Amino acid sequence: MTESTKGTLAAITAFSLWGILPVFWKALGSIPVLELTAHRVVWTLVILIVLLTSQQKVLKTLSLLRSPKIIAVHALAATCLASNWLIYVWATLNDRILEGALGYYINPFLYILLGRIFLGERHSRLQMLAIAVAATGVVLQFPAVKGVPWAALGLAFSFACYGMIRKKSPLGSFDGLAIESTLMLPVALVYVSFLQAQGGSTFGMAADTSWLLVATGAATAAPLLFFARGARAISLSLLGILQFIGPTGQFFIGWLMYDEPLPPLRLISFALIWTAVLIYIFSMRRKLSMPDQILTE
Repeated sequence: MTESTKGTLAAITAFSLWGILPVFWKALGSIPVLELTAHRVVWTLVILIVLLTSQQKVLKTLSLLRSPKIIAVHALAATCLASNWLIYVWATLNDRILEGALGYYINPFLYILLGRIFLGERHSRLQMLAIAVAATGVVLQFPAVKGVPWAALGLAFSFACYGMIRKKSPLGSFDGLAIESTLMLPVALVYVSFLQAQGGSTFGMAADTSWLLVATGAATAAPLLFFARGARAISLSLLGILQFIGPTGQFFIGWLMYDEPLPPLRLISFALIWTAVLIYIFSMRRKLSMPDQILTE
């Protein structure tokens, strides 16, 4: 296989894993969300340390903590990432997988909008049309869920802010995530230790639960491994198109496997989101086919 084909398969694997992960988190439904997130931080860092050790990069990565700028950027990134993890797991365990899927569907459009507002990025009319159609779909969610889809909006904004903050860092995905996990580690350890001291920790109570908590590290790191492999080998445009695999998997799992309600108004909302996705994909294909001089006009 060519390098591009390998990269495409790696990206598809990453987004497919993210698409089916609600099933894994549902298996941990008896564990409080805060404890689950704390263990996720701990075991993700353990796996990242193993990976960095195999590449002989542990000391180099830890030395980055001497830079105030690196710490400041990745402390903000860690805050956004921790918020995203908390909201996502909470939504999954509280029968809001469809709402979580909505958040990741609208995330690319939020990237476009924030890039235009804060970074001065230029986008085509088709991409701005995609944002308008997606925004209409989001607005329809309000009456559909009889309130504000806070989980979807929280997921979209936290991850979009995470992406924008990471643009300010020179670090790669694994080095950056290792720094962010290291910065989150003290809080996670304090919380886990507090639960252990109070006798309220689920870790160690039953072997299957304990191993599932350890597996949260693999559930976090494995898709990132494939994603990083794919991102190095394929274009950002193709990567942007493939990312819709994730929320599509979440949508069908929430609807078909866990019987989350999909009334007509909510279905219309998702139909608008899918229309926006198609417009976005078409705009990216059109952009790829344009001569360079047209793209720079």
